[in-house]
Amino acid sequence: MTIRVLIADDQAMVRAGFAMVLAAEDDIDVVAEAEDGVHAVELAERHRPDVALMDIRMPRMDGLEALRRLTRPGTVHPPKVVVVTTFDDDAYVQRALSEGASGFLLKDSGPALLVEAVRAAASGEALVSPAITVRLLERLNSAGPSPRAPHTALSPREEALVRLVARGLTNAEIATELTISVGTVKTHLTNVQTKLNARNRVEIAAWAWESGLVDGRR
Repeated sequence: MTIRVLIADDQAMVRAGFAMVLAAEDDIDVVAEAEDGVHAVELAERHRPDVALMDIRMPRMDGLEALRRLTRPGTVHPPKVVVVTTFDDDAYVQRALSEGASGFLLKDSGPALLVEAVRAAASGEALVSPAITVRLLERLNSAGPSPRAPHTALSPREEALVRLVARGLTNAEIATELTISVGTVKTHLTNVQTKLNARNRVEIAAWAWESGLVDGRR
């Protein structure tokens, strides 16, 4: 199955570079390129991509507002949105989490991670790089927010899995760590998402940090 991708970035060279990398993959097809958030929303509605790579700072409408519009309830064929960031503002990242971003990618991550990010988002994975996961969530909690109350409905196995998600491990790595199959990991993740009312593993990881499950408060 071919993954249809929309690239949204106000820099033409960035769009061209991303498109060149992705076009070289047999299972990825770049269907549209947008120079701002307004154009991104219009093209997403027209082309119905599976994944949208979304810059944050763009003219007319920024990537976070475009993300909100593309993932709002009732949207027909909403794409999985991977936010492309320079990682310079925690407020942007926190808003992206709350708006349902399916992943994060640093612009200087390199071609291999770009391709992995697209494939991961298309298959339901929310974050690709463990370093991005840990750094992102540590920065979100650097101001010492009040922890949420623990969710007692999680089983011990589910809590163990959530800790690993918050550390940035992939499904395969979690399966190895817990000595279970990847299919079982996905089943547990689905159950955890339901219990936490989380839209993706990004929100699961954010909950783990905010509740103190992984940073020493519990």
